[in-house]
Amino acid sequence: DIKPSQPILLVADDEPAVRDLVGRVGTNAGFEVLSCANGSEALATLDRTAADLVVLDLRMPGADGLDVLRAIRQRAASVEVVLISGYATLDTAVTAVKLGALDCLAKPLDLKRLAGLLRGVREERERRVRGPEADALSPRELEFCGLIGRGPSMREVFNLVRRLAPHARTVLVTGETGTGKELLARAFHRLGPRRHRRLATVNCSTIVESLFETELFGHQRGAFTGAVESKAGMFEAADGGTLLLDEVGELPAAAQAKLLRVLETGEVQRVGALDGRTVDVHVIAATNRDLGAEVRAGRFRADLYFRLAVIEVWIPPLRDRLEDVPDLAAAFIRECARRMGRTVPRLSPVAERRLLSYSWPGNVRELRNAIERACMLAAGDVITERELIVTGPSAGLAPAPEADPRRLSSVEREHVQRVLAQTGGNKKAAADILGISRRSVYRLLDARHPEAVAN
Repeated sequence: DIKPSQPILLVADDEPAVRDLVGRVGTNAGFEVLSCANGSEALATLDRTAADLVVLDLRMPGADGLDVLRAIRQRAASVEVVLISGYATLDTAVTAVKLGALDCLAKPLDLKRLAGLLRGVREERERRVRGPEADALSPRELEFCGLIGRGPSMREVFNLVRRLAPHARTVLVTGETGTGKELLARAFHRLGPRRHRRLATVNCSTIVESLFETELFGHQRGAFTGAVESKAGMFEAADGGTLLLDEVGELPAAAQAKLLRVLETGEVQRVGALDGRTVDVHVIAATNRDLGAEVRAGRFRADLYFRLAVIEVWIPPLRDRLEDVPDLAAAFIRECARRMGRTVPRLSPVAERRLLSYSWPGNVRELRNAIERACMLAAGDVITERELIVTGPSAGLAPAPEADPRRLSSVEREHVQRVLAQTGGNKKAAADILGISRRSVYRLLDARHPEAVAN
């Protein structure tokens, strides 16, 4: 008999030895184990039993494992599925995860990884059994490789990375500026099979167009004026590891063509060289551009886009996940307090409401900057709405005009004077805190108050 408190594992594989092995791992992880030899038996068992996890072989007599996975998703959407196979490819793994599989494991099985998956399913079941109080996530549970999120959109992104990172050779990370694309790209490397090898990074938006090819692919001595010695490119430097191509949408056409060739053949040809060199590099590309639109506009190669987007992960903008703002703000406040060696301040209720009412066009990066300035401006242990003053496109965070009937210039001048007092009259330091130029500090102090400008 199955105990009500026990999670249920259903193993579907035509090899008795595999069923026994997975069953032993499941029993050790606290599961009640049920076994069957094919997909039809698995579906019939699911009709009778509310299983928590199905470990499903890809190739069995009868229905294909992916077809069984589709049927499970239609019949029991809450059941987690792990696909196993001695013939799994990257395409199979990606397809399985997109169909809703928790993971896809190759045979012979990595028993440590399988046990980790079982443990995760069991802990999630226990959280559901405990009820609503289980929704309170600790700061550690909210954090994922430097990213923070409690809302469903970011938790889905985190889960997708966990599932795909062990299989990924080429990944495309997309999202607006400031959403955390580089952190997510690093998460793929950190959770992937090359976590102990080098992660090399190239920011394509900072390279002069004429140097793109030599930066990525290297050059031979004498290939062009000034090439006094041969130089390896970033692909050769990352051989055996991972290369992050940040802002890949900025690549010029010639570099796009060469990048496609490297991805397809694994060969790099230095500028000026007659022969290519074989490299083994996993590539993670990131961009804030809509590459689909760039392809339609003729600015990005369609074949390169489809080659990069074997696995594509989009990070939602902060305005679409405002439920994450309080946790992000709290993390940034703790970070600033630790760096400044001060007591951790807290947000006033009004300040928190102001953060939640703003659209954050600069995303998480803009929020971090706003919190850093507020921490420097806060005199006590509470950050109020008055410290949440952001210049430029973020002016919507400033106190609402109706809160102060005076002229805006007077309010701005008073705020600049308060910051100047905190910096001992150092206008450069005040300008840095305010995020404006020193000339703007002088302008805001107003020429009608020469004693303030002269100090």
